[in-house]
Amino acid sequence: MPSHDPLLQPFRLKHVTLRNRVVSTSHEPAYAEDGMPKDRYRLYHHEKAVGGVGLTMIGGSAVVSPDSPPAFGNLLLYRDEIVPWLRRLADDVHEAGAAVMCQVTHLGRRTSNFTGDWLPLVHPSPLREPAHRSVPKVAEAWDLDRIVADYASAAQRCRDAGLDGIELQSYGHLFDAFHSPATNRDQDPFGGGFEERTAFPRRVVQAVRAAVGPDFVVGLRMSMDEDSADGLGREEALRALGLYVGDGVDFLSVIRGSIGSDATLARVIPSMGTPSAPFLDFAGEIRRATSVPVMHASRISDVATARHAIREGLLDLVGMTRPQMADPHLVAKVAAGEEDRIRPCVGANYCLDAIYRSGEATCIHNAATGREQTLLHVQPAAPRRRRAVVVGAGPAGLEAARVLGERGHQVVLLEAADHPGGQVRLASASVRRRDLIGIVDWRVSEAKHHGVDLRCGTWADVATVLAEEPDVVVVATGGLPDPTFGGEGEHLVLDTWDVMSGAVHPQGRVLVYDDHGAEPALDATELLAARGALVELVTPERMLAPDVGSMNSPAYLRAFAEHDVTLTLARRLVGVRREGGGLVARLGSGYTDLVVERHVDHVVVEHGTLPNDELYHELVPLSSNRGAVDHPALLGVRPQPVAPDAAGTFQLFRIGDAVTSRNIHAAVYDALRLCSAV
Repeated sequence: MPSHDPLLQPFRLKHVTLRNRVVSTSHEPAYAEDGMPKDRYRLYHHEKAVGGVGLTMIGGSAVVSPDSPPAFGNLLLYRDEIVPWLRRLADDVHEAGAAVMCQVTHLGRRTSNFTGDWLPLVHPSPLREPAHRSVPKVAEAWDLDRIVADYASAAQRCRDAGLDGIELQSYGHLFDAFHSPATNRDQDPFGGGFEERTAFPRRVVQAVRAAVGPDFVVGLRMSMDEDSADGLGREEALRALGLYVGDGVDFLSVIRGSIGSDATLARVIPSMGTPSAPFLDFAGEIRRATSVPVMHASRISDVATARHAIREGLLDLVGMTRPQMADPHLVAKVAAGEEDRIRPCVGANYCLDAIYRSGEATCIHNAATGREQTLLHVQPAAPRRRRAVVVGAGPAGLEAARVLGERGHQVVLLEAADHPGGQVRLASASVRRRDLIGIVDWRVSEAKHHGVDLRCGTWADVATVLAEEPDVVVVATGGLPDPTFGGEGEHLVLDTWDVMSGAVHPQGRVLVYDDHGAEPALDATELLAARGALVELVTPERMLAPDVGSMNSPAYLRAFAEHDVTLTLARRLVGVRREGGGLVARLGSGYTDLVVERHVDHVVVEHGTLPNDELYHELVPLSSNRGAVDHPALLGVRPQPVAPDAAGTFQLFRIGDAVTSRNIHAAVYDALRLCSAV
């Protein structure tokens, strides 16, 4: 029976019929090898096709020229050897029922002069881009001639590989640098009026259309309002779009804003703590004003909003890109009537920040995304049913229980607190980061769906664990705050858990000392400042919170600016003493012998956690493996070996912060790759 769900209706895009209205829009997960979309890249997109997506778009910012060197793992479309790799990817995606297209671009100044072939970057103006900090060369006529030809050749390679179409990128790169008055000024060689500024982009569209022929789909992902005083506005953008459509563009993917700085990029790709679908109505206005099909993706994180966008005619195709990183089977679950089982995108933007932190995109709470070569998104039944006890219901323990339950094991999950969640519950106490609780809620729901016996308010000791007669014990008891700083007066300080849990409410002058570099100190600082405290955030690092990336730092920096938080770099807390009715914090430095003092009412220290591992060590001598982990088996996602002469009756493992202080993704990854093989 045909579905009446607007999201599941087919859509014809030129000669391509999409099976539904859901798209994974162009983005770059940085899974390429040697600039090629090899097996890891292919399997990442194939999983979405298996999961029901109508169109998956690859090659976020796939580059057309050597003087557009990769900035974040971009595909190299100027190499002929990419064609067979693209063809294999396209064949697999098509076999699974989805269409596939590739974004095509020249990065212009949005990369580095000091990478790749070290060719000078080109741009219509000699303006340094803040994010990548390179000063470009002003393009010459011969530069534009060769780049137009490179666009055409890249498009041909995509067509020859069997892709269904391409998308030209027009926000923050070379294409739009010409038509935007913010980056192509009157005095520039190719600047001037509207006709002069659109001349190069029109040449690109015309050359691409001539190269691929009339039937191949050519789209444009374009900022239809740069939202800046000197940038491209809505009316001029629509005028330019009309020209590009006349030159051969078949569809539009709507962007609003610009990406030249961390602050503006974070507005274009909104994180948690921002309104849902902030540009959806704007995209609807653009759709009513243009003649080509329109798609859009910007924090459309839930199915209800996506369905509304299609039902109300705001969009023809709806982009749910980050949501399908969280759950590549999102569309299949909608079609199966299991919408409530979709793993939610919590908007953490960890996926984007991870590219610069670790060189690859990773979802904060789906560790299988991007690892499809070794990890499954749906767990098969285990060869035999075993009794498993998981201790601790933070993200690691919940994931372990969920996976073990999905594999058919009999699972008991013991949690000392009255509610599951562990440190995620603390982090979600921040109003702006409250969506993190979705990491917990989804796992609790899935664990119960798979028959896990979740017992909160249960203190687990050795006797409690042994009473369950387990075959496997997974200790996920997390960590406890480590407020040490290596100086006198450690007994006088608070930790960030005290603040975030509401156990204390520091007022007056508060010094927050961050020797961890991740979100907890920033969360505590934001909370304290919002409550009226006068906060100084001190770090021994040369930059603020080095583990918090460019997608998440703008929200903190905005809050700190609004509340006049003092930021102090390269200072180390060396001592705290009482004086009068307050405290004196002594701050040293690794760069000088000078010690300065701060007179404050409270000192809050963030230094990560120490493992809460007492139960684990008590269980070690009773276990068959003495807690040992076979690393080759773990990395290969194979069962942990069982010693034939082992005296213990159960295997014992610990995961997450019960091992050492890390983050949510590490905790989930620990649990998934261990328990997938149990």
